[in-house]
Amino acid sequence: MKYYEVNFDGLVGPTHNFAGLSYGNIASDKSAKENSSPKGAALQGLEKMKALSDLGMKQGVLPPQERPHMPTLRKLGFTGSDKEVLSKAAKTNPALLAGASSASCMWVANAATVSPHPDTADGRTHFTPANLVSMFHRSIEHPATGRALQTIFADESRFAHHPALHGSSHFGDEGAANHTRFCSDYGDPGVEFFVYGIEALRKSAPAPKRFPARQTLEACQAVARLHGLADDRVVFAQQNPDVIDQGVFHNDVISVGNGRILFHHEKAFLNSEEVKAELNRKLPGADMIFVEVPDAQVPVEDAVQSYLFNSQLVSCGANGGGSNSATLIAPIECEENPKVRAYLDQLIKSGSAISDVRFFNLRQSMKNGGGPACLRLRVVLNDGDLASLGARVLLDDHLYADLKAWIERHYRDELAAEDLRDPALLYEVRTALEELTRILNLGKLYDFQRG
Repeated sequence: MKYYEVNFDGLVGPTHNFAGLSYGNIASDKSAKENSSPKGAALQGLEKMKALSDLGMKQGVLPPQERPHMPTLRKLGFTGSDKEVLSKAAKTNPALLAGASSASCMWVANAATVSPHPDTADGRTHFTPANLVSMFHRSIEHPATGRALQTIFADESRFAHHPALHGSSHFGDEGAANHTRFCSDYGDPGVEFFVYGIEALRKSAPAPKRFPARQTLEACQAVARLHGLADDRVVFAQQNPDVIDQGVFHNDVISVGNGRILFHHEKAFLNSEEVKAELNRKLPGADMIFVEVPDAQVPVEDAVQSYLFNSQLVSCGANGGGSNSATLIAPIECEENPKVRAYLDQLIKSGSAISDVRFFNLRQSMKNGGGPACLRLRVVLNDGDLASLGARVLLDDHLYADLKAWIERHYRDELAAEDLRDPALLYEVRTALEELTRILNLGKLYDFQRG
């Protein structure tokens, strides 16, 4: 039975805009209030998916959510028709309207934590949607995320679905942006690596001073328990608080892993040597491969500006994760940053475990602080799992063509902040999503509360 690490990328939603909602995300802050291009963003993301599929990767897609999210606005006390609710929200508190309109669910690295069945006690692949409680605009995502995952991964004999964790800051959970799985081959038992920003229930624990730590140790431990992970196959590591204060709001902004390879900045973790030793000790059947980037060559500021570590690390055309060679799928900003480009050139020439790098234009996502790795959720699946999927979500030439034509039909070329109050945009989104459910065979995924 063959196993694959399948990248499920989030389709960028029609309300993609730059509202600067994510405190601690420097790129998001810098782009606030600029006009966006939803069509450009969606096409850039789709082209990356197609390129990875052409490289031999298994590539899937995840649908966007309804935005503006009218149920949220109504729960917050705005009443009347859809037009009246949008108008009242825009007049009373534009930030609330912006939050309810965000297309942030495109960054599906935050959608959930996934533990494949070779690691779990009951032999099923487990999904826990992230509660994302640290940000209002993201905290409203998990109910729809859970529905989508249950629709796509519907076979209960193969897949187990948990609700999001308790919605308090003590259990702040940001999903796979702070989780990586290491293994010799994708179908072998692995070690699951959870990275947290703060230990919420210990007041004397190290913590950042400038920006919030979004992921807690308590959330990591809860997910590991829910997924039935054995203690000797789990590593919990604390992110360096100093790098959080420099804009590293998730671990996937400072490290990325695949197979046996961990590509990371030297300042990524507290107690870095102890973390690496524990990973090596717990990985079954093989040694880890650590590719550590010195701060002297790539300072944290350049890593954040270029999103070097928010690249995808993939084994192109391989069925397993045991390859000693991987390709880095990097944003074009890495090519344009002199220090990062010089480091990558040296890395490739050195014969390291990362043997190739490919640059992609994802500027629309990058301007909101999301690179290639933010746009994908990794799920290890075998041939039987793939055959059981409950929707048409695996990318091939036909689905690529259908999705590209769908984007061209329904997305605006440009979107300004004031457009979010336009009821025509809401109706455009609903029309687009209703058609998407037919393209992807998602059934009644959306429950629009029309008013």
